[in-house]
Amino acid sequence: MSSADVQPRQLITTVLLSIVLAVVVLVLFVLPAEYNIDATGLGAKMGLTGMAGYQVSALSAEEQSFVSDYVEFPLAPFESIEYKYTLGEGQALMFEWQAEGELVFDFHSEEEGTLPEDSVSFSIGRDDSQRGTYVAPYPGVHGWFWENRGAEEVTVKLKTTGFFTESTTYSPSGEFKRDFSVD
Repeated sequence: MSSADVQPRQLITTVLLSIVLAVVVLVLFVLPAEYNIDATGLGAKMGLTGMAGYQVSALSAEEQSFVSDYVEFPLAPFESIEYKYTLGEGQALMFEWQAEGELVFDFHSEEEGTLPEDSVSFSIGRDDSQRGTYVAPYPGVHGWFWENRGAEEVTVKLKTTGFFTESTTYSPSGEFKRDFSVD
């Protein structure tokens, strides 16, 4: 079949079907996955909503002053601890932690209103130190889990600066909160 054999009606039908198919793909797949717009509800059922991840601005002005924190946690062999900060969306946390030996760590966060098992991990590994800047993609608690898998006691030392309002320590002896708005 040559291009001369294509009927105008057949060409128009093909173009119209292509446009309809493109709109269907846009509405059912692209909008829910990239923009979290789910007009039909099928995007949520297929697990597509929110796939583009969280987006935060490069600059955020803050009402409160930044605060600094320094904590040390001695960890006996096979002991673990969790330490998290309460941050709003877009708030930054500069951090540095060091230990006297290797620790298993998991930097993760829990979005406000979700269950702990729905936490999102950003950095998991084994090391004796880490430093950097973290920007919270959503409001919630954000921080570390450390575990000593060695045979000797290891102390982890954490220094932070940011716009956090409180910290929470989760340990075998309970949950302890520290309010930074009163310091």
